[in-house]
Amino acid sequence: MPGSSRTYAFLGPEGTFTEAALLQVPDALQAVRVPASNVNAALDRVRDGSADAAMVPIENSVEGGVTATLDAIASGEELRIIREVLVPISFVLVARPGIGLEEVRRVSTHGHAWAQCRLWVDKHIPEAEYVPGSSTAAAALGLLEQDCTYDAAICAPLVAREHPELSVLGEDIGDNPGAVTRFILVSRPGALPARTGADKTTVVVPLPEDRPGALMEILDQFASRGVNLSRIESRPTGQYLGHYFFSIDADGHAGEARVGDALAGLHRISPGTRFLGSYPRADKQVTPVAAHTSDAAFSAANTWVQSILGAESVAGESGSEASRTA
Repeated sequence: MPGSSRTYAFLGPEGTFTEAALLQVPDALQAVRVPASNVNAALDRVRDGSADAAMVPIENSVEGGVTATLDAIASGEELRIIREVLVPISFVLVARPGIGLEEVRRVSTHGHAWAQCRLWVDKHIPEAEYVPGSSTAAAALGLLEQDCTYDAAICAPLVAREHPELSVLGEDIGDNPGAVTRFILVSRPGALPARTGADKTTVVVPLPEDRPGALMEILDQFASRGVNLSRIESRPTGQYLGHYFFSIDADGHAGEARVGDALAGLHRISPGTRFLGSYPRADKQVTPVAAHTSDAAFSAANTWVQSILGAESVAGESGSEASRTA
């Protein structure tokens, strides 16, 4: 857009839930918004500098982690999550002009949307075949093309409102009315967002070796320091069968002593650990911190250890001096 100084990529096309998430970013309305055909394409725009940041989905309250995003940010040139956004999800069924519900035989949408509407589909169009789509909006807009091979699509209500030529055959068809998708805004590495007290830290931790207790060792780095985990998922690295990494969300900010110490512990046991960012929680829920894991407690403990080392050092110097003068 004219006069804009920032460019945002997002999982497109226009009208996706991802664009709705991006529009929650304060300066997004004035920025240049560039739709990308898939998650990797959106993130590549950030990596090559053609976009300042990219909005992509990472987690759904019904289906869990978005594997395309988890895999894309776990490898390649490092990126940083600087913000998260929560978007309530609702779906409509739209059809090609002139098609009635009883005529629907093939339905296209994104895999996560299909999974969230299965009960409605099984009840109203049980014979319908699923046709995978790159996004909900792309599936809906595909209905307007001459060579479209399916009859209907599941998409966001926004797409149906913006394209009145599509027929709405079903509204609010999601199986879980309270469904929410979490999106992340990703940029190149830079200064971390300031601590707010309601923060989240995301890391990727490769399993150093497949042996009994290896995962427990990773989890203990957080548990022993009073750091709660809000999400942990395993993903194959693709190197060979049985080789995994863990994508982890921890409550807190890397600038907190307990979180920073946990990150240091992770790096000691798994040097390939990738830090993906510390950023404000979208729900603004303040993270409770026990007194013995507070910054003050860590500082006091470090001071105590230094005092011991200092006393030992003085004692050692005195002993050496005494032996020299004896």
